[in-house]
Amino acid sequence: MTIHEQLCAAVDAAFDDEVAFLRELVQVPTDTPPGDNAPHAARAAQLLEAMGYAVERHPVPAAEVQAAGLTSITNLIVRQRFGPGGPTIALNAHGDVVPPGAGWTLPPYEGHIVDGRMVGRGVAVSKSDFATYTFALRALQSLASQAGPSLRGAIELHFTYDEEFGGELGPGWLLARGLTRPDLALAAGFSYAIVTAHNGCLQLEVTVHGRAAHAAMPETGVDALAAAIGVIKALYAERARYATRRSQVAGIGSPTLNVGRIEGGTHTNVVPDRVSFRLDRRMIPEEDPATVEAELRDCIGAAARVWPEARVEVRRLLLARALSPLPGHEALVQALQRHATRLVAPQVADTGTPLYTDARLYCEAGVPIVLYGAGPRTILEANAKRADENLLLDDLRKATQVVACALADLLSPSTPASSA
Repeated sequence: MTIHEQLCAAVDAAFDDEVAFLRELVQVPTDTPPGDNAPHAARAAQLLEAMGYAVERHPVPAAEVQAAGLTSITNLIVRQRFGPGGPTIALNAHGDVVPPGAGWTLPPYEGHIVDGRMVGRGVAVSKSDFATYTFALRALQSLASQAGPSLRGAIELHFTYDEEFGGELGPGWLLARGLTRPDLALAAGFSYAIVTAHNGCLQLEVTVHGRAAHAAMPETGVDALAAAIGVIKALYAERARYATRRSQVAGIGSPTLNVGRIEGGTHTNVVPDRVSFRLDRRMIPEEDPATVEAELRDCIGAAARVWPEARVEVRRLLLARALSPLPGHEALVQALQRHATRLVAPQVADTGTPLYTDARLYCEAGVPIVLYGAGPRTILEANAKRADENLLLDDLRKATQVVACALADLLSPSTPASSA
């Protein structure tokens, strides 16, 4: 058999173990919020150690975790060295997930398999790629143990727990402390596209302060809700103009704005004295985050002036910069495309996505990175972040094979040690 056929056969031989590994990971909840994710890291580390890996546990100090609005985080690193020289390639997936919500037809934390699909929260985004990357690495080790071709370089597994809150305490924390410095990186994605760019995200909290009054005499108060509605209307009018801004990156359209959470008031018969809402502004790669934030603050301030007795506060919750490809990412794209078009689909494009991920943090640290992993063509097909999130197990198998074959190419002596 060829090297690539041997790798695919190794993935097939261990696939039942891979499915069981994923089910174990799904069965430990990691709802974020509240973000009590250290127990999942502990279980993942146990499973990895049972396979013979040395697992580094990197707990984030409690004060930093709590300041970010989370409960506990332990990030994991596994380092596997092959031959001398060659690149170090990081494989990053996140274990934190959004809460399951309502509407599930099967329990979200059991990992039931129905018609060839596993159902569970996190099974597609992105606990699946804990399995993809771990078992791709196992296939490479199997190849090396059989006195196959010499591989040069190292693979690192980075399993982190802060993607849903931006990643600063996940990959950002590991990179900032010098705990890792890979030459190339691969982050969780879906099997039918290789993502090389994505949107940025700015999240703001806007709080409008008014003055309470009896509902029978509303004129004696300052209605914070009415003022907040005026601000939101102005923001939505601004949103309508975003259609004229189009990204030149395939797969990414126009900027978006969404008000996703509103709270306030004290009682039905009281004029609300305080209303707070949170907005999410997605930024295309061509936009400057500082300019975007200044535009939003100007819009909010202008709308609030209609209510001179109200006071408005604006607080930044999150700034996630866009991911743009760095020189050197081409090697990842070429290796993945070579095998994805052979194993998954006739055409697997490199493209952008309107989402944002913590992959950008590798990019900001100067590490070329792309997104690729187990899953369908779209997050909609996987029900990602919705009820009955699911993963076609054949997509898990194929993604593992593609990643294993691509890594073998990147670690072969004919591949440059690093293009970073």
